[in-house]
Amino acid sequence: MLTVAISWQMYILTHDAFKLGLVGLAEFIPMLLLTLIAGQVADRFERRKIIFICQLVECAVVALLLVLTLGGWIQGHHILIAAAILGASRSFENPTNSAMGPDLVDKEELPQAAAWSASAGQTASIIGPALGGLLLTFGPSVVYTTSIAALLISAFLILSIQVKRAVRKLETISMDSLLNGLRFVFQRKVILGTISLDLFAVLLGGATALLPIFAEDVLHTGSWGLGLLRTAPAVGALLMSLVLTRYSIQNSISKYLFISLAIFGLSTVLFAVSKNLVLSLVALFLIGASDVVSVVIRSTLVQLNTPREMQGRVNAVNMLFIGTSNQLGEFESGTMANWFGAVVATVIGGIGTLVVAVLWMYLFPVLRNMKTYYDTSYEREEPENGTPELRSTPIQQK
Repeated sequence: MLTVAISWQMYILTHDAFKLGLVGLAEFIPMLLLTLIAGQVADRFERRKIIFICQLVECAVVALLLVLTLGGWIQGHHILIAAAILGASRSFENPTNSAMGPDLVDKEELPQAAAWSASAGQTASIIGPALGGLLLTFGPSVVYTTSIAALLISAFLILSIQVKRAVRKLETISMDSLLNGLRFVFQRKVILGTISLDLFAVLLGGATALLPIFAEDVLHTGSWGLGLLRTAPAVGALLMSLVLTRYSIQNSISKYLFISLAIFGLSTVLFAVSKNLVLSLVALFLIGASDVVSVVIRSTLVQLNTPREMQGRVNAVNMLFIGTSNQLGEFESGTMANWFGAVVATVIGGIGTLVVAVLWMYLFPVLRNMKTYYDTSYEREEPENGTPELRSTPIQQK
């Protein structure tokens, strides 16, 4: 919701695709600098309080944007500063939120909990922008006011969660402990393949970053059309999430993952070449539906193949990759649109997603051969220094 208002306001103020892309870059840079530290923090301190503090910070930033907007003082550099602070806060909030799963449910319940969490999170991440697009027809101040209310409610609900297990205190923070998450990811090829696939596929296929341009300059629908364009992937994501909660994906994981990415890439190309609002909405519907499938599979793979004591740091690395694909993807899309135009840039992105999906099938055979969520190509061994060591064993083929 908030991202829509910020992006739309930046484009209306500047009418510059490059500056629109700078919003994503402003969010990404703090995330790049702080994410590894955030993972260590998430493994050491109470995760509920970390999320609570982050959401209060975000609430204060949005309140400042609301005051500047109502006073007529808002300028492009204000939006970039706000985006940077929001990026810094989310660099702590997101990995902490992802790492809370094992604190809340028993191990045998984790696969189903991970599927519900991934579905709900992805649905919210798309419904939020859709609602933001609809509320934007009444002005950015309405979106900011609604965002403040939502953040306050969320912050206090977080404190009401009952945690089954306290976070284990780890070794003193050092460069070595900060890099343990990276080492673990690069040792586990299935996790490396999963999160790097997210990085490159979504980085190239970020059609939603250019929706303000398509609504204004290609489809000529204005802010009401932007609301519809944002709503279409939300509807697709919501319906697919309902399907996944009823018929969860437990087998043939790799097949569903790569098929969903292919649909995502083809739908992106279809959206780019469409000049008709209805056809564009259909394409975005398919983008939202296919994205939910791939996100559920990727996030579940990461969570179920990571030991609890490493959840914060591994999820921090995962969020760094996701942040790169989302925020840096917005910058890439804005830059490409500035060079080649929004339509050509989106076509290139969709084709790039297809190419990446094919490459990853051959670069990561363990990911291509996954039947279930559990990677049997490695076995954990208890280390002397507290960091999981990995021993390679042959993959169990079924």
